[in-house]
Amino acid sequence: MYNSDTPTRAELPTSAQLLKSTAIAIISAAAILVAVVLPSEYGIDPTGAGRMLGLAEMGEIKTQLAEEAEADRLRDAQRTPQPASVVPDQESSLFQRIFTELVVGSAAAQETRSDEMSITLTPGEGAEIKLVMVKGAQANYSWTANGGVVNFDTHGDGGGENISYEKGRGVGEDEGVLEAAFDGNHGWFWRNRTDADVTVTLRTSGAYTDIKRMM
Repeated sequence: MYNSDTPTRAELPTSAQLLKSTAIAIISAAAILVAVVLPSEYGIDPTGAGRMLGLAEMGEIKTQLAEEAEADRLRDAQRTPQPASVVPDQESSLFQRIFTELVVGSAAAQETRSDEMSITLTPGEGAEIKLVMVKGAQANYSWTANGGVVNFDTHGDGGGENISYEKGRGVGEDEGVLEAAFDGNHGWFWRNRTDADVTVTLRTSGAYTDIKRMM
């Protein structure tokens, strides 16, 4: 039978060695946080190392897109009408409205439609187009910057909820299937960070009730 060798007390690390190893690990983690994580995720670069490594610009883009998407969500929330209070003598109309929304509205949402829209963005300008969709509805899409590139954020909002599906920087085109995570507006925000005008052309087809450019 093989018996493993038991280390002697002299071979075990001392308390000072353990403290030193712990201190080195903490310092290393802090260095990675300051030099890599903060610049790449939040655009915070106190040492300047993130900019040298090209990480600070990545973090600035992420922060900028997040701020633009949040501003867009708040703007849409302010435009969303509040539900009116229901009084007892409105019960019949309430039932009728619920029936219309559940039956007629859902049926309309499932009808397949196709659309194409184009937006010309001047340098620094941003704009968005959204589809009105019910939860689980899907829409095929493709968009192109027609030879240019843009930053984009595919996201949705409605009913107090919001979600970011995908973000990109310096992208010339994209395509895929957009599936609504909840009832509301789902679509794309583009910003032109180049020095020339860029025209974005969006083509969509699927189960949505409306397509609109958000102001």
